[in-house]
Amino acid sequence: MSVVPDESTTARGPAAPGPVSNPLRRPGERQWAGLRLLAVHAHPDDESSKGAATMARYVRCGADVLVATMTGGERGDILNKAMERPEVRADLPAIRQEEMARARDILGVRQQFLGFVDSGLPEGDPPPPLPDGCFALQKLEDAAAPLVRLVREFRPHVILTYDQNGGYPHPDHVKTHEVAVEAFDAADDADLYPEFGRPWRPLKLYYFVTFHRARFLALHEEMLRRGLESPYAERLDEWTKAGRGRAEIAITTRVPCGDFFAIRDRALLAHATQIDPASSWFACPLDAQQAAWPTEDYHLASSRVDTEIPEDDLFAGIKESAAG
Repeated sequence: MSVVPDESTTARGPAAPGPVSNPLRRPGERQWAGLRLLAVHAHPDDESSKGAATMARYVRCGADVLVATMTGGERGDILNKAMERPEVRADLPAIRQEEMARARDILGVRQQFLGFVDSGLPEGDPPPPLPDGCFALQKLEDAAAPLVRLVREFRPHVILTYDQNGGYPHPDHVKTHEVAVEAFDAADDADLYPEFGRPWRPLKLYYFVTFHRARFLALHEEMLRRGLESPYAERLDEWTKAGRGRAEIAITTRVPCGDFFAIRDRALLAHATQIDPASSWFACPLDAQQAAWPTEDYHLASSRVDTEIPEDDLFAGIKESAAG
């Protein structure tokens, strides 16, 4: 399997981040040259809504960044009403691949579809069974095999994926978590998946911590401070009621990337069938986001190098010990 992009398819929570102690270097200063980052996602568009500004920052400063997309998003819906046209719905899988190609070009990353079929999001009480052959129903070893192969080819130092709840309980997100953990653990074991190349030992595994209460509260308060109407009040109220007594995943790592939020938004908009430009995704002005919460946040799930928590760099502990 080549890692070259397939052009044919196509309680209140933690405090808000303080001032960045290590300011962003100018794009072009290759401080992460020789380091590799693999982000493992369930569907096209997930890469642009989780960790996109982080990837844009790293790739512009020399890192090699690859997105692995487990499914083609075939069972996704059209979430932008402006795109609800018969010809779009009839060709939605191909269109979503074209959107992915545009988004990866904007972010500057490489990207690989791993060929599984979207499971859809079952709705109902009880929910209907998942469709035969879908990603979420694959045996773990079968679902993980292409990713193990990709890890051994690309040789990432850092892998990003979802937590055990999938970030949200979509069956493909939960399966993506399981597969990414399996690949992180198995890729350096020569006795496992022996047909998929020489072993490689990834050094750090992170989970995205994107949609957490502290961040939305900070954005909400910043908008009110500016005299703007906040779209987050109802969500925060619902979050408080639903989340009483439930701990959020701990943030260990905050990557300063506010300067790259505009690139993230452009990548999101490239997924035109999934992202409505008038939606709450874009309700908070960029400068308000940069002032209120200028980082993207992660949980360090596993590390094979020494590092100090909290971190502000996914490659902390690696830059000095793992070149090439």
